[in-house]
Amino acid sequence: MKIGFIGLGIMGKPMARNLMKKGHTLVVSGHNKAVAAEFQKDGASVFETPREIAANSDIVITMLPNSPQVEEVVLGKDGVIEGAKKGSCVIDMSSIAPLSSRKIAAELEKVGVDMLDAPVSGGEPKAIDGTISVMVGGKQEVFDKYRDVIGCMAASVVRTGDIGAGNATKLANQIIVAINIAAVSEALTLAAKVGVEPELVYKAIRGGLAGSTVLDAKAPMMMDRNFKPGFRINLHIKDLKNVLDTSHEVGVTLPLTASVMEIMQALKADGHEAEDHSSIVRYYEKLDNIIVKR
Repeated sequence: MKIGFIGLGIMGKPMARNLMKKGHTLVVSGHNKAVAAEFQKDGASVFETPREIAANSDIVITMLPNSPQVEEVVLGKDGVIEGAKKGSCVIDMSSIAPLSSRKIAAELEKVGVDMLDAPVSGGEPKAIDGTISVMVGGKQEVFDKYRDVIGCMAASVVRTGDIGAGNATKLANQIIVAINIAAVSEALTLAAKVGVEPELVYKAIRGGLAGSTVLDAKAPMMMDRNFKPGFRINLHIKDLKNVLDTSHEVGVTLPLTASVMEIMQALKADGHEAEDHSSIVRYYEKLDNIIVKR
């Protein structure tokens, strides 16, 4: 397929690369000149506006920071909606508010364009090796039509319901990840404070019920003092804001999520917002005057 891809950032760039590796032709934005030149060298077409990208593509994939950016790119002036062909599809792989996905889909439907909301989980390493998990919302027949395209970038692709369901699932994912990282931070801080080697605690518990993908991914980063971003604190703050905004709209109480949000806000105030979310451990280290390290 000829695929328009808008949003060639930390996640989008390797995802787009994986589409090219599977034989798809890409149409990309010239917004970032250096990145656009890289893709153009490898055979991609480059256009300046979302309207032009959509007009020259069979489908359009967006991978953008948040709801306002997706709405602007798709529905704004010179947006995707102005160039998209009737019968084509927008696959938004950004992590945005479910209600925003529904708003965008409703506008696209008026001009005969389908939509899937398909946020991802796994971070940059999994985006690079093509093993991200994708949670998808949209009509079953639209999902069936484009599932293989999404599969070029992912190890797991699961439809969880109609439009908005993908992002609702991502919000649930982000709750679990945030609280899990905070729990790992608390546990390793306690171990360090009582004089037990955090690495030995990690090795002892990782095969039991406390073991998790988060533990295996983030505990070594904490102990190595490696906070190079796979997923930045400021992006997780954005996701948790969408979580809490949605929970307030539907009347759900999320006390643990609210607590972790405040931890992340404290880290942002201390200048750590561009670090990996494993730096949540810094919050506990500051409170308890100890460093979690090997």
